[in-house]
Amino acid sequence: MERTQIGRPHGRRLSRRALTAVSVLAVAAIALTGCTSGKATGDDAGQATASAGGSDAGNKSNGKNSIYVIGGKPDDPFWSAVKRGGEDAAKLVKTGGGSVTFLGPKTYDNLGPDAAKLTLTALSQKPSAIVVPDWVPENQDDAIKEAVKQGVPVFIYNAGGVDAAKKTGGLKYIGSDDYEAGKAGGIKFGEEGAKNILCVNTVPGAANSEARCDGIADGAKTKGAKSKQLPLPSSNFGNPSAVTQAIKGALLNDDSIDALVTIGVQDADSAAAAIDQASASDKVKLGTFDLSDSQLNRIKAGKQLFAIDQQPYLQGFYAVSIANQYLSYGVLPPQNPLLTGPLLVTADNVAKAIAGTKAGVR
Repeated sequence: MERTQIGRPHGRRLSRRALTAVSVLAVAAIALTGCTSGKATGDDAGQATASAGGSDAGNKSNGKNSIYVIGGKPDDPFWSAVKRGGEDAAKLVKTGGGSVTFLGPKTYDNLGPDAAKLTLTALSQKPSAIVVPDWVPENQDDAIKEAVKQGVPVFIYNAGGVDAAKKTGGLKYIGSDDYEAGKAGGIKFGEEGAKNILCVNTVPGAANSEARCDGIADGAKTKGAKSKQLPLPSSNFGNPSAVTQAIKGALLNDDSIDALVTIGVQDADSAAAAIDQASASDKVKLGTFDLSDSQLNRIKAGKQLFAIDQQPYLQGFYAVSIANQYLSYGVLPPQNPLLTGPLLVTADNVAKAIAGTKAGVR
C-alpha cells in the first residue's frame, strides 16, 4: 500500500482511525504490492521465492550481493508489476553471482505486523540489503530500525516516503508521491474545464488517500477550480454497490459537480456506474489513481479523462538496481526521494499504457 502523506510531506504516519482492521486492509489495497509466489519460507506472515541466485541467498560472507525485497500478495496485480521490475533488475544481480529473494504476506488482514515479521525474517538470513515499503510505520519501524542497527542497508520503496526513510535510517525512498500525484490530477481537471471536483475517499483518515484528495484540491485551485471530499465509511471499501449509490446520491444532490476522482481503481468502476445512473455522463469527467484494464479501456473510448500511474514496474526495478549498485560500487543517486510517478495516462498515451499492461509492466 502506498502509505503516503496527507497533502504534506510524503510519508506521514497513518492516523489512529486508519489503523483499524478494515482501514489497514483498505489502505493495503490502494497502494500495496503484489509480488510473491513460490516456495513458502515457513514464516506465518508470508511466502518467498528466490528470483536470482541460488542456495547462497541470504549469505553475504561470500562477497555476493544478497538482496531481500518485501512486497505484496502473490495474487495482487499491482505487485506483479512491481515484482516484474525487481526480477528484471535481479538479472544483473545474478550475473555478479548474487541473489534477490522476494517475500510477501499471504493476506492483507494483518499487514503491518506481518510486514515487520517479514523484515525480521529477511534480517535473520544475514542479507546484504533489504528493500521494504513502510506501509504501517507504527508496526514496521522498529523492525526496519533493527536492520539498520545491525548494519544492513535498507531502502524504503512504494510506501512511506522520504520522511520514513530518514526516520528509520533508510538510505533512499523510491516510489511515487501521492500528494504530487493528486496535484497533477487536479491541474488536469482544471485544464479541461472542470470547476467543481468531488474526490471520493473510501478510506477517510488514511494518510495516502487524504494526500491524494488534498493534492487534487491544491492542483485544481491553481486553475481556478475547487474540490471537496466525499468521505465514505471504511465499511464501504470493497462494496461496489454501496460506493455507486453514495456517489450517485452526491451527484443528484449537487448538479454543479462536473468532475469525479477516486482514490483507487477499486472505486473507479463504481464511480463510472454512478455517473451513468445519474445521467451525468455528458458533463461529469472521471479520473482515478492507478491503472486497471477497465480504466484504460474507458480512457481509450473517451469515457474517462485520466488515470494517475505511479509506475510500479519502475519501483521494483529501481529499488533492486539501486541496492545492487550501492552494494557493488558504493554509488547512490543524489535524489531523495527518487520518484517513479506520477504519470498521467490520457487519450494521448493510453495505447502505450495498454501495451504495457499486456507486457505485465503497467
